[in-house]
Amino acid sequence: MVENTATKNNNHLNHFSLPIDVASSKCYDDDGRLKRTGTVWTASAHIITAVIGSGVLSLAWATAQLGWIAGPTVMFLFSFVTYYTSTLLAACYRSGDPNTGKRNYTYMDAVSSNLGGVKFMICGLIQYLNLFGVAIGYTIASSISMMAIKRSNCFHASGGKNPCKISSTPYMIMFGVAEIIFSQIKDFDQIWWLSIVAAIMSFTYSSIGLALGISKVAETGKFRGSLTGISIGTVTETQKIWRSFQALGDIAFAYSYSIILIEIQDTVRSPPSESKTMKKASLISVSVTTIFYMLCGCFGYAAFGDLAPGNLLTGFGFYNPYWLLDIANVAIVIHLVGAYQVYCQPIFAFVEKNAIEWFPESKFITKEIMVPIPGLKTFRLNLFRLVWRTVFVITTTVISMLMPFFNDVVGILGAFGFWPLTVYFPVEMYIVQKKIPKWSTRWLCLQILSGACLVISIAAAAGSFAGVALDLKAYKPFKTSY
Repeated sequence: MVENTATKNNNHLNHFSLPIDVASSKCYDDDGRLKRTGTVWTASAHIITAVIGSGVLSLAWATAQLGWIAGPTVMFLFSFVTYYTSTLLAACYRSGDPNTGKRNYTYMDAVSSNLGGVKFMICGLIQYLNLFGVAIGYTIASSISMMAIKRSNCFHASGGKNPCKISSTPYMIMFGVAEIIFSQIKDFDQIWWLSIVAAIMSFTYSSIGLALGISKVAETGKFRGSLTGISIGTVTETQKIWRSFQALGDIAFAYSYSIILIEIQDTVRSPPSESKTMKKASLISVSVTTIFYMLCGCFGYAAFGDLAPGNLLTGFGFYNPYWLLDIANVAIVIHLVGAYQVYCQPIFAFVEKNAIEWFPESKFITKEIMVPIPGLKTFRLNLFRLVWRTVFVITTTVISMLMPFFNDVVGILGAFGFWPLTVYFPVEMYIVQKKIPKWSTRWLCLQILSGACLVISIAAAAGSFAGVALDLKAYKPFKTSY
């Protein structure tokens, strides 16, 4: 994958950097790459950009299931666990000595260096399944936002008299077509402006959601909700239990960024050691994110109480100002179009690298056709890339059409990714890295933390799958759904 290319580049650079005099060697780091220039603030910005995404939209619903006591408490606990395990993961950026040890450029590199073959393969499988799930979740979320724009304009035009029934299918197809086109751009994740656009868009719609929640509370003059969450009667006792579990998954999804932490750490300069810088950056970014999440979740719940929508900007708790809702939902769609590509790039790269290794003589896989585009650079069209990436996008789009349940899918993704990627692998790597003795107090504490998070993940997954099962009973695929 990407790391093999990186290693070759390092060897190439090291080959030429050894005889260079001391003055010019100041331009290079110890691995032969150009000096990294990242700081605590740039790393914090990258993390905040990665974390504050579509997950924030389900936090009002999650808080409504848990209530005023458990909701904020669970958010705080998830933030603490995320921060703590991030510091463990940051300590694994270098193998051996924290200042001079061999660098691990990606999460998978760190797992490979510290835990070896079998766990490396399991980690890869979980990572790629999680990324595949994120692609489905983003397709659903973007179609819901496009429907919300159409529906809010329809409500405004009819004065609220028209029920404005809309099917999600055409909007998922539109999103899928856009992603097929964008997926043909090789190494889309390296386009520098993408992260900036995504950051601006995510802050735009998150801030609008927060502002509307605050204005709704100010308008009614009261905080809705209860200490224990959604009341029995509004839902059955069984639904209350499953929804509470699902809320855990939604909150876990909103905090997940471990999978890209090592990649962000690889942009940080040293001295001081990269792990120290990353610990500070994690503390700053998780603190900022938690405050923002608490505000969004709590004000959304205060505004709507038991009726808090699953998606704060598309559940139609808000109808006006309709133009502001349109701006927020356009921001969501733009953000998700780019985010889909960023999250799918590791899958694309993995499949294409293996295809070339297995069939090096195949013209279908290796040959690139030069397609001149007026006013732009010549586009390199690869037939295998065209077919494989198109099939991938079509697959995620069809699955999204069959299961268009935003909250349930977000809960499943949060549950599936949280324990292994955010807790288990960082804990196991840290134990190996620091040579912590088995059955020592520290080892036991880390294992208890990992075990507790596993139980939470299982509960969240069970709640989310139960939600899907309930939704499927009343849902007819490809029919009007909104």
